[in-house]
Amino acid sequence: MSIAVDAMGSDFGPATIISGAAQAVADFPDLSIILVGQIDKMKPIAARLGLENHPRVSYEHADDVVDMADKSTDAIRAKKNSSIAVCADLVKKGVARGIFSAGHTGASVAVSTIKVRCQHGIARPAIASLMPTVGGKFILTDAGANTDCKPMQLAQFAIMGEAYARAQLHIKEPRIGLLSIGSEDIKGNELTKETFKILSKMPINFVGNVEGHSLFCHQKADVVVCDGFTGNVVLKAAESMAEATFHWMKEIFMRNPYRMLIGQAARPAFSELRAIANYEEFGGAPLLGLNGVMIIGHGASSPKAVRNGIRVAHEFVKANINDYIIQRITESEILIDPELKS
Repeated sequence: MSIAVDAMGSDFGPATIISGAAQAVADFPDLSIILVGQIDKMKPIAARLGLENHPRVSYEHADDVVDMADKSTDAIRAKKNSSIAVCADLVKKGVARGIFSAGHTGASVAVSTIKVRCQHGIARPAIASLMPTVGGKFILTDAGANTDCKPMQLAQFAIMGEAYARAQLHIKEPRIGLLSIGSEDIKGNELTKETFKILSKMPINFVGNVEGHSLFCHQKADVVVCDGFTGNVVLKAAESMAEATFHWMKEIFMRNPYRMLIGQAARPAFSELRAIANYEEFGGAPLLGLNGVMIIGHGASSPKAVRNGIRVAHEFVKANINDYIIQRITESEILIDPELKS
Protein backbone atom coordinates (compact mmCIF):
# COMPACT_ATOMS: atom_id res chain seq x y z
CA MET A 1 0.00 0.00 0.00
CA SER A 2 1.48 3.35 -1.07
CA ILE A 3 0.81 6.72 0.55
CA ALA A 4 1.89 9.88 -1.28
CA VAL A 5 3.51 12.33 1.15
CA ASP A 6 3.68 16.02 0.34
CA ALA A 7 7.28 16.58 1.42
CA MET A 8 7.16 20.33 0.75
CA GLY A 9 3.94 21.07 2.66
CA SER A 10 4.99 22.17 6.13
CA ASP A 11 5.83 25.30 8.11
CA PHE A 12 9.27 23.81 8.75
CA GLY A 13 10.25 22.46 5.34
CA PRO A 14 10.93 18.97 3.98
CA ALA A 15 13.29 17.80 6.76
CA THR A 16 10.44 17.52 9.27
CA ILE A 17 8.16 15.70 6.83
CA ILE A 18 10.80 13.24 5.68
CA SER A 19 11.83 12.53 9.29
CA GLY A 20 8.21 11.64 10.09
CA ALA A 21 8.01 9.52 6.94
CA ALA A 22 11.13 7.62 8.05
CA GLN A 23 9.44 6.82 11.38
CA ALA A 24 6.31 5.62 9.58
CA VAL A 25 8.24 3.32 7.25
CA ALA A 26 10.09 1.83 10.20
CA ASP A 27 6.91 1.27 12.21
CA PHE A 28 4.59 -0.11 9.49
CA PRO A 29 6.18 -2.90 7.42
CA ASP A 30 3.23 -3.14 4.99
CA LEU A 31 3.47 0.55 4.10
CA SER A 32 5.22 2.14 1.13
CA ILE A 33 5.75 5.88 0.79
CA ILE A 34 6.12 8.14 -2.23
CA LEU A 35 7.88 11.35 -1.25
CA VAL A 36 6.66 14.16 -3.50
CA GLY A 37 8.52 17.43 -3.93
CA GLN A 38 11.71 18.96 -5.29
CA ILE A 39 14.13 16.07 -5.73
CA ASP A 40 17.26 18.16 -5.12
CA LYS A 41 15.94 19.16 -1.70
CA MET A 42 14.48 15.78 -0.72
CA LYS A 43 17.30 13.41 -1.63
CA PRO A 44 20.05 14.80 0.70
CA ILE A 45 17.65 14.71 3.67
CA ALA A 46 16.50 11.20 2.79
CA ALA A 47 20.12 10.06 2.50
CA ARG A 48 20.93 11.32 6.01
CA LEU A 49 17.94 9.37 7.34
CA GLY A 50 18.86 6.17 5.51
CA LEU A 51 15.95 6.34 3.06
CA GLU A 52 17.78 7.05 -0.20
CA ASN A 53 17.71 3.42 -1.38
CA HIS A 54 14.99 2.10 0.89
CA PRO A 55 12.90 -0.57 -0.91
CA ARG A 56 9.60 0.95 0.30
CA VAL A 57 10.41 4.59 -0.38
CA SER A 58 10.24 6.20 -3.84
CA TYR A 59 10.36 9.77 -5.11
CA GLU A 60 8.24 11.90 -7.42
CA HIS A 61 9.43 15.30 -8.57
CA ALA A 62 7.26 18.40 -8.32
CA ASP A 63 8.49 21.78 -9.50
CA ASP A 64 6.29 24.03 -7.41
CA VAL A 65 5.35 24.55 -3.77
CA VAL A 66 2.09 26.07 -2.58
CA ASP A 67 3.01 28.58 0.12
CA MET A 68 0.73 29.28 3.08
CA ALA A 69 0.19 32.83 1.77
CA ASP A 70 -0.97 31.62 -1.66
CA LYS A 71 -4.62 31.52 -2.64
CA SER A 72 -6.19 28.07 -2.88
CA THR A 73 -6.81 28.62 -6.59
CA ASP A 74 -3.06 29.08 -7.17
CA ALA A 75 -2.61 25.36 -6.51
CA ILE A 76 -4.93 24.67 -9.44
CA ARG A 77 -4.09 27.40 -11.93
CA ALA A 78 -0.72 29.01 -11.29
CA LYS A 79 1.08 26.03 -9.72
CA LYS A 80 -0.24 23.03 -11.62
CA ASN A 81 2.88 21.01 -10.84
CA SER A 82 2.93 21.72 -7.11
CA SER A 83 3.75 18.94 -4.66
CA ILE A 84 0.13 18.66 -3.49
CA ALA A 85 -1.12 18.56 -7.09
CA VAL A 86 1.31 15.76 -7.97
CA CYS A 87 0.18 13.83 -4.88
CA ALA A 88 -3.44 14.12 -6.07
CA ASP A 89 -2.43 12.93 -9.55
CA LEU A 90 -0.80 9.84 -8.06
CA VAL A 91 -4.05 8.91 -6.30
CA LYS A 92 -6.10 9.69 -9.40
CA LYS A 93 -3.90 7.34 -11.46
CA GLY A 94 -4.06 4.60 -8.81
CA VAL A 95 -0.34 4.74 -8.07
CA ALA A 96 -1.02 5.77 -4.47
CA ARG A 97 -3.98 4.94 -2.23
CA GLY A 98 -3.83 8.05 -0.08
CA ILE A 99 -2.18 11.40 0.60
CA PHE A 100 -0.71 13.06 3.67
CA SER A 101 -0.04 16.80 3.57
CA ALA A 102 0.74 19.32 6.31
CA GLY A 103 0.59 22.15 3.80
CA HIS A 104 -1.99 24.69 2.72
CA THR A 105 -5.39 23.31 3.82
CA GLY A 106 -7.41 25.24 1.25
CA ALA A 107 -5.13 24.09 -1.54
CA SER A 108 -5.31 20.47 -0.33
CA VAL A 109 -9.11 20.59 -0.35
CA ALA A 110 -9.33 22.34 -3.74
CA VAL A 111 -6.81 20.15 -5.55
CA SER A 112 -8.06 16.84 -4.17
CA THR A 113 -11.69 17.76 -4.89
CA ILE A 114 -10.92 18.62 -8.52
CA LYS A 115 -8.41 15.88 -9.28
CA VAL A 116 -9.42 12.97 -7.04
CA ARG A 117 -13.09 14.06 -7.03
CA CYS A 118 -15.90 13.26 -4.65
CA GLN A 119 -17.46 9.83 -4.45
CA HIS A 120 -20.58 9.36 -6.55
CA GLY A 121 -23.56 11.17 -5.09
CA ILE A 122 -21.54 13.17 -2.53
CA ALA A 123 -21.81 16.93 -2.88
CA ARG A 124 -18.69 18.10 -1.07
CA PRO A 125 -15.90 16.58 1.00
CA ALA A 126 -15.67 17.44 4.69
CA ILE A 127 -12.79 17.60 7.15
CA ALA A 128 -13.35 15.32 10.14
CA SER A 129 -11.33 16.44 13.15
CA LEU A 130 -10.90 14.13 16.14
CA MET A 131 -11.44 16.20 19.31
CA PRO A 132 -10.76 15.33 22.98
CA THR A 133 -13.59 15.45 25.49
CA VAL A 134 -14.08 14.37 29.10
CA GLY A 135 -14.14 10.58 29.01
CA GLY A 136 -13.25 10.12 25.37
CA LYS A 137 -13.25 11.76 21.96
CA PHE A 138 -15.70 13.05 19.39
CA ILE A 139 -15.54 13.83 15.68
CA LEU A 140 -16.20 17.37 14.47
CA THR A 141 -17.25 17.64 10.84
CA ASP A 142 -16.96 19.82 8.84
CA ALA A 143 -13.89 21.40 10.46
CA GLY A 144 -13.05 23.82 7.68
CA ALA A 145 -13.48 22.57 4.12
CA ASN A 146 -16.80 24.32 3.33
CA THR A 147 -17.63 27.75 4.72
CA ASP A 148 -21.12 27.89 3.15
CA CYS A 149 -23.28 24.78 3.19
CA LYS A 150 -26.77 23.53 2.37
CA PRO A 151 -28.85 21.28 4.64
CA MET A 152 -28.43 18.18 2.47
CA GLN A 153 -24.66 18.65 2.52
CA LEU A 154 -24.66 18.70 6.32
CA ALA A 155 -26.75 15.53 6.25
CA GLN A 156 -24.04 13.89 4.17
CA PHE A 157 -21.38 15.13 6.61
CA ALA A 158 -23.31 13.30 9.33
CA ILE A 159 -23.13 10.00 7.44
CA MET A 160 -19.46 10.45 6.62
CA GLY A 161 -18.73 11.26 10.26
CA GLU A 162 -20.67 8.20 11.37
CA ALA A 163 -18.54 5.97 9.14
CA TYR A 164 -15.33 7.49 10.48
CA ALA A 165 -16.52 7.15 14.09
CA ARG A 166 -17.20 3.45 13.60
CA ALA A 167 -13.71 2.89 12.21
CA GLN A 168 -11.70 5.30 14.38
CA LEU A 169 -13.59 5.24 17.69
CA HIS A 170 -14.95 1.68 17.31
CA ILE A 171 -18.49 2.74 18.23
CA LYS A 172 -21.17 0.51 16.75
CA GLU A 173 -23.97 3.11 16.74
CA PRO A 174 -22.35 6.56 16.98
CA ARG A 175 -24.52 9.33 18.39
CA ILE A 176 -24.94 12.10 15.80
CA GLY A 177 -25.50 15.65 17.03
CA LEU A 178 -26.11 18.90 15.19
CA LEU A 179 -24.19 21.91 16.54
CA SER A 180 -26.61 24.72 17.35
CA ILE A 181 -27.41 27.41 19.93
CA GLY A 182 -30.11 25.44 21.75
CA SER A 183 -31.20 21.87 22.30
CA GLU A 184 -34.73 22.44 20.98
CA ASP A 185 -35.39 21.80 17.30
CA ILE A 186 -36.78 25.34 16.87
CA LYS A 187 -33.43 26.88 17.90
CA GLY A 188 -30.73 27.86 15.44
CA ASN A 189 -30.57 29.48 12.02
CA GLU A 190 -32.29 28.36 8.83
CA LEU A 191 -29.44 26.00 7.97
CA THR A 192 -29.54 24.10 11.27
CA LYS A 193 -33.36 24.02 11.45
CA GLU A 194 -33.66 22.55 7.95
CA THR A 195 -30.80 20.12 8.59
CA PHE A 196 -32.52 18.99 11.82
CA LYS A 197 -35.60 17.99 9.81
CA ILE A 198 -33.51 15.87 7.43
CA LEU A 199 -31.42 14.18 10.11
CA SER A 200 -34.55 13.33 12.12
CA LYS A 201 -35.82 11.18 9.25
CA MET A 202 -32.57 9.38 8.49
CA PRO A 203 -31.66 5.85 9.69
CA ILE A 204 -28.99 7.12 12.09
CA ASN A 205 -28.66 7.53 15.84
CA PHE A 206 -29.54 11.24 15.76
CA VAL A 207 -29.61 12.79 19.25
CA GLY A 208 -30.72 16.26 18.20
CA ASN A 209 -29.07 19.62 18.67
CA VAL A 210 -25.85 19.91 20.65
CA GLU A 211 -24.77 23.17 22.25
CA GLY A 212 -21.20 24.41 22.64
CA HIS A 213 -21.05 23.64 26.36
CA SER A 214 -21.77 19.97 25.61
CA LEU A 215 -18.77 19.48 23.35
CA PHE A 216 -15.90 19.05 25.78
CA CYS A 217 -17.55 18.38 29.14
CA HIS A 218 -21.06 16.96 29.06
CA GLN A 219 -20.59 14.91 25.89
CA LYS A 220 -23.86 14.10 24.17
CA ALA A 221 -22.64 13.08 20.72
CA ASP A 222 -19.83 11.06 19.14
CA VAL A 223 -20.15 13.00 15.87
CA VAL A 224 -20.92 16.72 15.87
CA VAL A 225 -22.09 18.14 12.53
CA CYS A 226 -21.76 21.76 11.42
CA ASP A 227 -20.73 23.91 8.45
CA GLY A 228 -17.01 24.39 7.88
CA PHE A 229 -16.99 28.03 8.96
CA THR A 230 -18.41 27.19 12.39
CA GLY A 231 -16.34 24.02 12.71
CA ASN A 232 -13.06 25.76 11.98
CA VAL A 233 -13.83 28.44 14.56
CA VAL A 234 -14.56 25.73 17.15
CA LEU A 235 -11.38 23.84 16.26
CA LYS A 236 -9.04 26.84 16.47
CA ALA A 237 -10.74 28.26 19.56
CA ALA A 238 -10.30 24.91 21.30
CA GLU A 239 -6.60 24.78 20.34
CA SER A 240 -6.11 28.32 21.61
CA MET A 241 -7.95 27.64 24.87
CA ALA A 242 -5.82 24.57 25.54
CA GLU A 243 -2.65 26.59 24.99
CA ALA A 244 -3.91 29.45 27.16
CA THR A 245 -4.87 27.05 29.96
CA PHE A 246 -1.31 25.71 30.23
CA HIS A 247 0.02 29.28 30.14
CA TRP A 248 -2.26 30.27 33.03
CA MET A 249 -1.30 27.17 35.02
CA LYS A 250 2.37 27.99 34.58
CA GLU A 251 1.80 31.56 35.79
CA ILE A 252 -0.08 30.34 38.86
CA PHE A 253 2.63 27.85 39.88
CA MET A 254 5.39 30.43 39.39
CA ARG A 255 3.94 32.94 41.88
CA ASN A 256 5.87 31.70 44.91
CA PRO A 257 8.53 29.07 45.80
CA TYR A 258 6.04 26.79 47.54
CA ARG A 259 3.84 26.58 44.46
CA MET A 260 6.92 26.06 42.29
CA LEU A 261 7.81 22.96 44.32
CA ILE A 262 4.27 21.63 43.91
CA GLY A 263 4.44 22.33 40.19
CA GLN A 264 7.72 20.42 39.87
CA ALA A 265 6.21 17.43 41.64
CA ALA A 266 3.16 17.55 39.38
CA ARG A 267 5.08 17.75 36.08
CA PRO A 268 4.34 14.12 35.07
CA ALA A 269 0.63 14.75 35.57
CA PHE A 270 0.80 17.93 33.48
CA SER A 271 2.58 16.01 30.72
CA GLU A 272 -0.24 13.46 30.67
CA LEU A 273 -2.77 16.29 30.56
CA ARG A 274 -1.01 17.97 27.64
CA ALA A 275 -0.96 14.67 25.72
CA ILE A 276 -4.77 14.45 25.83
CA ALA A 277 -5.13 17.53 23.63
CA ASN A 278 -1.89 17.13 21.68
CA TYR A 279 -2.52 17.21 17.91
CA GLU A 280 0.69 15.22 17.42
CA GLU A 281 -1.09 12.11 18.68
CA PHE A 282 -3.96 12.54 16.20
CA GLY A 283 -1.62 13.16 13.24
CA GLY A 284 -4.16 14.68 10.90
CA ALA A 285 -7.78 14.99 9.89
CA PRO A 286 -9.23 13.07 6.94
CA LEU A 287 -11.04 14.84 4.13
CA LEU A 288 -14.06 12.55 3.91
CA GLY A 289 -16.04 11.87 0.76
CA LEU A 290 -13.27 11.58 -1.85
CA ASN A 291 -12.46 8.79 -4.30
CA GLY A 292 -9.32 8.26 -2.28
CA VAL A 293 -7.82 9.18 1.06
CA MET A 294 -6.59 12.66 1.98
CA ILE A 295 -5.19 13.37 5.46
CA ILE A 296 -4.58 17.01 6.32
CA GLY A 297 -1.96 17.64 8.99
CA HIS A 298 -1.20 20.72 11.08
CA GLY A 299 1.16 23.16 9.39
CA ALA A 300 3.41 23.02 12.45
CA SER A 301 3.50 19.21 12.47
CA SER A 302 6.51 17.62 14.16
CA PRO A 303 8.05 14.39 12.83
CA LYS A 304 5.88 12.52 15.37
CA ALA A 305 2.74 14.22 14.04
CA VAL A 306 3.75 13.42 10.45
CA ARG A 307 4.32 9.78 11.40
CA ASN A 308 0.87 9.62 12.96
CA GLY A 309 -0.73 11.41 10.02
CA ILE A 310 0.68 8.80 7.66
CA ARG A 311 -0.55 6.14 10.08
CA VAL A 312 -4.08 7.58 9.90
CA ALA A 313 -3.97 7.45 6.08
CA HIS A 314 -2.74 3.85 6.27
CA GLU A 315 -5.52 2.84 8.68
CA PHE A 316 -8.18 4.69 6.66
CA VAL A 317 -7.34 2.70 3.53
CA LYS A 318 -7.19 -0.64 5.37
CA ALA A 319 -10.59 -0.02 7.00
CA ASN A 320 -12.30 0.59 3.63
CA ILE A 321 -14.07 3.60 5.12
CA ASN A 322 -14.90 5.03 1.69
CA ASP A 323 -16.88 1.91 0.75
CA TYR A 324 -18.86 2.14 3.96
CA ILE A 325 -19.58 5.84 3.39
CA ILE A 326 -21.18 5.16 0.02
CA GLN A 327 -23.15 2.23 1.44
CA ARG A 328 -24.59 4.39 4.22
CA ILE A 329 -25.21 7.38 1.92
CA THR A 330 -27.23 5.09 -0.35
CA GLU A 331 -29.16 3.53 2.55
CA SER A 332 -30.00 7.00 3.86
CA GLU A 333 -31.27 8.11 0.43
CA ILE A 334 -29.28 11.34 0.48
CA LEU A 335 -27.39 10.87 -2.77
CA ILE A 336 -27.10 14.22 -4.52
CA ASP A 337 -27.52 14.77 -8.23
CA PRO A 338 -24.15 15.87 -9.70
CA GLU A 339 -25.84 18.99 -11.10
CA LEU A 340 -26.77 20.09 -7.56
CA LYS A 341 -23.31 19.86 -6.03
CA SER A 342 -22.57 23.58 -5.86
